[in-house]
Amino acid sequence: MTPRVIRDLAEWRKLRSEWPGRTIGFVPTMGALHEGHASLLRRAREENEVVVLSIYVNPTQFNDPKDLEAYPATLDQDVAVATREGVDVVLTPTYPQIYPDGFRYRVTENQLANELEGAHRPGHFDGVLTVVLKLLNLVRPTRAYFGEKDHQQLSLVKGMAEAFFLETEIVPCATLRENDGLAMSSRNVKLSRDARELAPRFAAALFEAPTATEARMRLAKEGFEVDYVEDVANRRYGAVRIGGVRLIDNVTR
Repeated sequence: MTPRVIRDLAEWRKLRSEWPGRTIGFVPTMGALHEGHASLLRRAREENEVVVLSIYVNPTQFNDPKDLEAYPATLDQDVAVATREGVDVVLTPTYPQIYPDGFRYRVTENQLANELEGAHRPGHFDGVLTVVLKLLNLVRPTRAYFGEKDHQQLSLVKGMAEAFFLETEIVPCATLRENDGLAMSSRNVKLSRDARELAPRFAAALFEAPTATEARMRLAKEGFEVDYVEDVANRRYGAVRIGGVRLIDNVTR
């Protein structure tokens, strides 16, 4: 059955009030859904009575306006994925609905958000945490599902949920990879043929190099522009650019 697509938050709030006591699984996304997103939706379907998917390209987390302009918009295809995975509601709010305050009020984390992605994308996590908090307050899900490909984001969202006493369980889900090892990402479709052939070497370097320094050197030699590769605790994080497309990934060590 095709999910109900809701653009108006007043309509959403009315529908949400009709589900007292039901378990709700929530998957927040910016659209351009791929099999990694589909795996989150499947898990939400298995573990909850109602599944809600949000599709909202959040401008406050883009520090590069060109990156925002280039982000793919594929609503029809996304609804088809949602239909296939048994989603009940697709929530697609607008900027004025999500940010009636014009982003004057925001969530800031002052430690982890300044490292790795935060160091290279100033203000990025303010936008992420603010929109996630807004969506969690709107949906009030039992469980919300986040992929481990964005592990730093996942850690920050979990910390925020604990800090603000949110009742939603934040559920981490393993990174899905293509057959050649490349982490699934909405940005992969923007890779040229040559860049797509080279891209799996990013994950290979993260997995195989003995140290982060050697991984950086290997990637630079292979033609990547390296933003960072760093080992933190038992995980190696990396971000690179290839053919104008920025990719992130992380692996356990």
